[in-house]
Amino acid sequence: MEYSTQQQAAKMGIVTQAMIKAAEYEGMSAEVLREMIAQGVCVIPANKNHKSLEPKAIGERLKTKINVNLGISKDSSDMDAEFEKVKGAIELGADAIMDLSTSGDTRAFRRKLSSYSTAMLGSVPIYDALIAYKKPLGEITAKEWLDVARMHAQDGIDFLTIHAGLNRATVERFKKNKNRLTNIVSRGGSLIFAWMEMTGNENPFYEYFDELLEICQEHDVTLSLGDACRPGSTHDASDACQIEELITLGELTKRAWAKDVQVIIEGPGHMPLDQIEMNMKLQKSLCHGAPFYVLGPLVTDIAPGYDHITSAIGGAVAGWHGAAFLCYVTPAEHLRLPNFDDMKEGIIATRIAAHAADIAKKIPNVTEWDNTMSKARQRVDWECMFNLAIDPEKARRYRAESKPELEDSCSMCGSFCSMRNMNKILNGESVDINII
Repeated sequence: MEYSTQQQAAKMGIVTQAMIKAAEYEGMSAEVLREMIAQGVCVIPANKNHKSLEPKAIGERLKTKINVNLGISKDSSDMDAEFEKVKGAIELGADAIMDLSTSGDTRAFRRKLSSYSTAMLGSVPIYDALIAYKKPLGEITAKEWLDVARMHAQDGIDFLTIHAGLNRATVERFKKNKNRLTNIVSRGGSLIFAWMEMTGNENPFYEYFDELLEICQEHDVTLSLGDACRPGSTHDASDACQIEELITLGELTKRAWAKDVQVIIEGPGHMPLDQIEMNMKLQKSLCHGAPFYVLGPLVTDIAPGYDHITSAIGGAVAGWHGAAFLCYVTPAEHLRLPNFDDMKEGIIATRIAAHAADIAKKIPNVTEWDNTMSKARQRVDWECMFNLAIDPEKARRYRAESKPELEDSCSMCGSFCSMRNMNKILNGESVDINII
């Protein structure tokens, strides 16, 4: 039996090779995963043209996945240097890489990504339109916007961020809403908003949504429905613009599923801790359980240089309450393009948030890692602890730099170490505390 997309196969009762591989990673039945994909509560972004992909599934009942944003730009146009970050991101455990390139030979970079990356690939085609057509924003036609999305699908991108929920009605709501502190902070959303205002036309991705679905069907591309009106400050969270767009995204989700196209819903943004659970539940209700993909959320606005931390706090809570996919944030957020070290810190922080969420969600077997680490700590087995650490290099370096006197303790506790002393006394040995 032939099928066009993973969701169509799932609805037909077919378990694909992608489903088998993704289910193995989750430690679950491929048949159960197939049922979840058929319902739309889980997706496997797997473009037919992405030959190097190792498929993974994204969904609330699965391990929380993380995404890394990369790409060449006018201020960082060295394709080889950016590709080293791609390699590093995959080695550090990124599940997905979004190409946010805004300058140079973006298609060459994208095709190189597709031929190399084992991780899922995402992109925002609207950025590329300005590069591909080399003409003013207001002169780009609706057909040209769609043609760029088609080009990205042809190049092997697994999920496309499309800001289709920002229609004329939402634009008018935004213009009447004078309470926002940060307006529209979505880069793609702001470009579509500007185009609509300059031309007076409807959002082409909303107006010609069925044609977009045909592109996705042909290449088995997952739609990541972008949140143009996501809050860019904690003050703006959960306002009318954000919620109205979410309602529209829920309507578009149903239309996509009717055409067997998989859907991810993108979410905030900046958001106070006490609003995160409510927003996750609201998304699940309004968007019919489609997987939720969140940027952070950042739970405070006052920590430039540390936004990988503000994001990880929000991401852990969001994942706990239903978010399936976390977009990383680096210490460079709001300040500059991230370098390799920034990228690494962002990935590690986001992986910690995802793992913490998985513990809270009681994902099967996810605590085995923690329990094994705890046993190694009890034994004071440093080599085992280093190997289990989410960042082994940093753990080794910190211990080496401290130059501890005792092998069975660290420089913080020394002979006062509880693990050391409990092991000794339970083994029938005496405890000798050195206070000199």
